[in-house]
Amino acid sequence: MKPANAVKKRKQINGNTLLLLITIVLFFVLYAGGCLVYGGKGFTNLQTFLNILISNAGLICVACGMTCVMLTGGIDISVGSLVALDCMLLAYGMGEWHMSAPVMCLIVLVVGLIFGLVQGYCVGYLEIQPFIVSMAGMFFARGMTAVISTAQLSITKETNAAFYGWANWRLNLPFGGVPNRKGVLIMPYIRVGVIIALLVLVVIFLVLRYTKFGRSLYAVGGSEQSAAMMGLNVKKTKLKAYVLSSFLCSIGGICYCLNTQAASVSQATGMEMDAIASAVIGGTLLTGGVGNVIGTLFGVLINGTIASIVQFNGKLASSWPNILTAALLCFFIVLQSVFAFLKEKKK
Repeated sequence: MKPANAVKKRKQINGNTLLLLITIVLFFVLYAGGCLVYGGKGFTNLQTFLNILISNAGLICVACGMTCVMLTGGIDISVGSLVALDCMLLAYGMGEWHMSAPVMCLIVLVVGLIFGLVQGYCVGYLEIQPFIVSMAGMFFARGMTAVISTAQLSITKETNAAFYGWANWRLNLPFGGVPNRKGVLIMPYIRVGVIIALLVLVVIFLVLRYTKFGRSLYAVGGSEQSAAMMGLNVKKTKLKAYVLSSFLCSIGGICYCLNTQAASVSQATGMEMDAIASAVIGGTLLTGGVGNVIGTLFGVLINGTIASIVQFNGKLASSWPNILTAALLCFFIVLQSVFAFLKEKKK
């Protein structure tokens, strides 16, 4: 290998890639620790890992959208409320309006697009602080959820057979089966929400890596002034980022509803913090310009693994996942600051 190439590769490893590697290694260490401690309780079963994906399918979609917004240097704290609104629309629309599942899913996606257009216009063209705009969006979406209904609604087979069928559909895997107490081999499975979430992940990864729009997000987050001098439309890029985020959030809302089959005003409370934490733990800088959805996926998996470990323990309080996630978030923010300081020092 030529010396110049060696130096270039070393810089790549010591830079942003190192944050991603730390995240990946941390996930495997946490999961291996869970397997060692709770292997006798079934933590080593493939279904345990798949359950993490099933439980967090909606969060994966939401966190992918959050990553796109954070790449521009923005933030969106309205996503949890928008997910609650999506679930309420689905449950109420199919239960009270007797509308079909495909139509209600389409309405939810349109609501996400409109929601993103409004927020993106306020941030991009009116130049209002993203935190203020998304906070207003958070209160609006949560309030509209209560306007639709304050009751806790459930989606049953009688309410809508099609949606109920989607929610309970399983794709059995041909490997990793475990015999139950009666000796019957139980094959591991995934649900439709996981397939949707992984498709979203792949599409956003390709968009960020290989499209002009993806490169524009990184450029705007790196330096708005430099991006404008390069001929990029900064305002339009920010608008598109928030539209994409809200659209992915609505897809996540559908996945979330497929998992819970319920809706309430308090649903998905704090989901915005989970999405932000997953993105930051995955290596996305709060200042923008750096990050990718692969890291975000591992950030979600880390949060899910922590929750699973606490659940398998059975003695720890339910607040421990939030405490540990907060500690990890602080750790990665400090790491980001250290790397940024070292980068500036080298200049």
